Amino acid sequence: MKKKTTTQAPSCDWRSPDRSRKSPEHEKPKARIHRHRPDYGWSRARTERYKAPDGTWDEVLRRTLVGGQHGERTRFHLRYFEVAPGGHTTLETHRHEHVVVVIRGRGRCRIGKKNHAVGHLDTIYIPPEAEHQLSNPYDEPFG
Repeated sequence: MKKKTTTQAPSCDWRSPDRSRKSPEHEKPKARIHRHRPDYGWSRARTERYKAPDGTWDEVLRRTLVGGQHGERTRFHLRYFEVAPGGHTTLETHRHEHVVVVIRGRGRCRIGKKNHAVGHLDTIYIPPEAEHQLSNPYDEPFG
């Protein structure tokens, strides 16, 4: 597994929706269904870079299912993150909470100073201000 130095990032890119905005796309979001694909993609959910390259993460992609790109006014985002073998997310903290459900493979989840093994359908709650990081020391994708 490649070793990279991790540093604490200020926060993820979640932003509270602007509820004062009066554009048509924000007045009435449309219902939709994201169809799951065998490659762990979903219809209407584009694959995005996890964050701007800065050396604090490696081999991570994300797909946003709900949260801003289709005019939703939710107070949360629903995303699928996938960590490739040998990859890891940024070691970071946020003012908001995270909930992670593992649907593919297995990996490691660091919360504070503790490192936990996690696998299929395990659910992780990360409280506000808790330092956390996901990593994949295994030979299959972890998402």
